[in-house]
Formats: sequence, structure tokens, C-alpha cells
Amino acid sequence: MRKKLLSCLLLPIFASLSLSLHAAPATPSAASTPTPLVVANQVTGDSAKVDINTASASLLHQALQGIGKTKAEAIVAYREEHGNFASVDELLEVKGIGSLLLERNRDKLTVN
Repeated sequence: MRKKLLSCLLLPIFASLSLSLHAAPATPSAASTPTPLVVANQVTGDSAKVDINTASASLLHQALQGIGKTKAEAIVAYREEHGNFASVDELLEVKGIGSLLLERNRDKLTVN
């Protein structure tokens, strides 16, 4: 009888605790708050452009559409091996960068 009474009392308590935990709005922690992306080496008006001669692989990966971590690292490796880019079009020499990908990101890129 004690077991039955105890289970009848504890079951609703645990159920209500479980539901209240799942129903409570999640509070964002400081670690999961996204940090703003700083992309400015050259800022003209409202648009920020990434200088491919000075940008890090992580900045290229974050700022450019269709550029993953591997392609961003390939851009930096090409720059270190061959020197600074003379123009944005020189990105076509990097393995994995095609004309469609370049055109998609052309307005975000600059060479200083």
C-alpha cells in the first residue's frame, strides 16, 4: 500500500517538473551568443568588402557564400605560395574556385 501511495504522489510531481522544464523558454548563454562578423578592410558606403590579400581563412569562410573551410584555406595557401592577388579574377587559379562561385561573391571582394 505504501508503494502504491508513494508512486501516486511522486508520479505527478515528476511529470509536472519535466513539463515545466521543457516548456520554459531557453535562456541564451553568453557562449552561444553569435558575435558580429567584422569584415572591414575597406568600407565603401554601406557595403563591407573583404580584402583577399589580408583576410584570414576563417574570415573568408564566414564572409563569402559557398566558401567552406577547405576552400578558404586553399585561398590563403595560394596567396602564401604565389604572393598577393593582383585582381579578384586571379581567384580562378585557386583549385575549387570556379567562375560561378567568383561571380556570386565578386561584390564582397576587393584587392588592396
